[in-house]
This record gives sequence, structure tokens and C-alpha cells, in this order.
Amino acid sequence: MSRRLLAALFALVAFAAPAATTAGPTQDSQLQRRLARALHVPHVAPARSGAVALDLASGTVLFEQNPGRPLAPASNEKLPLTYAALVRLGPAFRIETDVLGEGQLDGTQWTGTLVLKGNGDPTLSSADLRALAAQVKSSGIRSVTGGVSGDESAYDARRIVAGWKPSFFIDESPPLSALVVDRARVGRIVSRSPALAAATAFRDALLKAGIAVAGPVRAAVATEWSEQLASVSSPPLGAMLRFMDRESDNFTAEMLLKQLGLSELGRGTSAAGAAVVTQALSEARVPMTGVRIVDGSGLSQLDRLTANALGSLLHAAWADPTVGPALLASLAVAGVNGTLEHRLSKPPARGRVLAKTGTTDVASSLSGYVSGRYAFAVVQNGHPLSYWWARRAQDRFAQILAGS
Repeated sequence: MSRRLLAALFALVAFAAPAATTAGPTQDSQLQRRLARALHVPHVAPARSGAVALDLASGTVLFEQNPGRPLAPASNEKLPLTYAALVRLGPAFRIETDVLGEGQLDGTQWTGTLVLKGNGDPTLSSADLRALAAQVKSSGIRSVTGGVSGDESAYDARRIVAGWKPSFFIDESPPLSALVVDRARVGRIVSRSPALAAATAFRDALLKAGIAVAGPVRAAVATEWSEQLASVSSPPLGAMLRFMDRESDNFTAEMLLKQLGLSELGRGTSAAGAAVVTQALSEARVPMTGVRIVDGSGLSQLDRLTANALGSLLHAAWADPTVGPALLASLAVAGVNGTLEHRLSKPPARGRVLAKTGTTDVASSLSGYVSGRYAFAVVQNGHPLSYWWARRAQDRFAQILAGS
């Protein structure tokens, strides 16, 4: 289902649906009781669960349970990142990777070094390196005397984010770097030195393109007097967010968080990106009491969100004609694709619930939209949490909204 079709469908349903404020008290109370019962399952403590449901047309809150309780959000942390990225950068934003030349062209020989300059593209691939090598060749270069460098200085050198368990490094996300090719995978191994691995892969691409390369391969920062010889761009931000949210990809989330910091504050760090997200939410009048943004993926044990903040964020996105369709298109569709492909696969929820999932050993969450009529958020914590029962509660909650 295309983004335009989804947006048009939800807009039509939202227009046709009556506002929550027009429902009678009996109808409202019945819905509230049914939603409350849906959340009561074994092994999930009500005191450590937060939930809201609201009418998109009016903004009226239809149901709430511990709406302001700060909870670990799991991958629902990607929703604030998605919102802030769309607001600040726009769905058409792209990230460029450059080949810079340090030296000069003598006939067909580049006397000096070629620098592969990364700017944080999480999608950079071997195919992109082949395209860059072809551009270098088309400029007339047939040999290089000074080797190849990989420049990852656009982002800081931190490979993980504060609050991550040590096991999350590599297992949940490749090393974070402004220059990562093929998600740092070299054969069957994930490289701990992504810039060096990228420079090596680019040297190989140059050789295969018929360009002789002498000199070392290393990680280094490009000089100010280097000149641009080639460039490739990432897919648009909207496409990267669709992959990130539908598949719940942690690496893309953390790379885009640093990109927010770089683009908005000139600092390619997770902390700078988190500050931008926090500011974007505050400007949207999302209630920030209890909210703590540390990373983009939800892996950090320091992250905290409230059901109230998530519901407000979703309502703000829906009301924004630029942000709403792109955020909506990024979400998994119940019973159809992404992390909801095998959940909510029966009517009335199938195809009508679009949401972001989240799962860790201590948190489970589901937040999104129902039929263009409702926004909802459910966040549950435990030590540990029974994710099977948590998901059952979430799915019942969404099914009730879909059928109401």
C-alpha cells in the first residue's frame, strides 16, 4: 500500500468519523471499560503500565491509565526521533557522501590522496562505492599515488550511546560512525573500525574500476584545501524512516539522531541529537514532564517516555500536513508488513492499525493510529516483563479501537 493511498484513506476515514465529543456518556463509558479490561492481563503490573487513546479530530482523550508515568519505552523511542527528523529536516532530506582529492591531477594521475568523506549515511553500500569509483574514473583519473583515507569526523568517535548494555554493541547495532559501508560488515565479520573498513572497500572499488592505487589505506580527516571529485546521496529521509520504523532498525535510528545534532547544532553526537528531539517535542507542546531522550532507538536504559507524551506527539504529527503523511507511512501496518506482519492479522484491526512496536526484556510498547480516527499509546514495564502477555494486552486494546 503506497504512502499516498494510506494518507488518503486515513484522511477520508478521519473526515467521515464523528468526533469523540459527540459520543454520548454511555458510549464513552462503555469504551473506557472495554479498554481498561483489555489491559488487565497476568504478569503485567497495572501500576507499571501507561496507556492513552484520543480522538484525532477533536484531540479529546477517550481513555487514560497512568498517562504521566515515566516508563522505559523500548523502540517507541523511535517515534520522537521520527517526528523531530521530519519537522527539522523534512522528508526529502538526503545525506551526501563525498570523494575529496588532496593533491592535483597530472594527466591521468592523481598525485596525492583520495578521501572518502562520510556524513552519516546509514544506507551507504558497496554499490555506492562503485558509483563513486565510476565518477572518479570519468573525471579522467587512472592512477592515485597517495592512497585512500576514510574520514568519519562528521560524527564523534562514540560507537554506542549512554545507557546501552555492553551486549547491544554489534548484537543490536553496528558501530556508530559518520562513515559506515554495508553496516560495517566485511564478509561475515562486523568491523570495529568502520572508517578504515570503508576506505579499504573504496580502494578495492577503485581497483575494480581500473584505477591503480598506490600508497596506504587509513582513517584520517580531510584537509581544508581538498576538492570534491565525486558524490552520492542517500535515499530521502522519508524512505529511511520507513525502513527504520517498520523494521525497528536501531542502527538507522542512532545514525539519524547524530545527523539531527550535526544538521541543527553542528555537533554529530547523540547528546546533541537528543537535545534537538527534546526541543522539537517542546515546541509541539508535547508534555515533557518525566520524558528523557537519550538515544534514538530505545536501547538505552536511561530513556523515559510517558503514554501522554506519545499520544500528544501522534496528535501533533497528524495535524501537520508535512509531517503527518510521512510519519504515517513509516509505521508498520497490522497483519501486512514490518514488525506487525504477524500481529493483529484479523479484522477489524488488519490493515486499519498503523503503529510502532517496541520490545526489550523490561519494556513493551505499541503506539500509533487506528483507521485515521484514533491515536493511542500503550507502554508496559517489568523486571522482567512477559512480552507475550504485554503484546496480548496491546493487541486487544487496538482491536477494540478498530472495532468501535
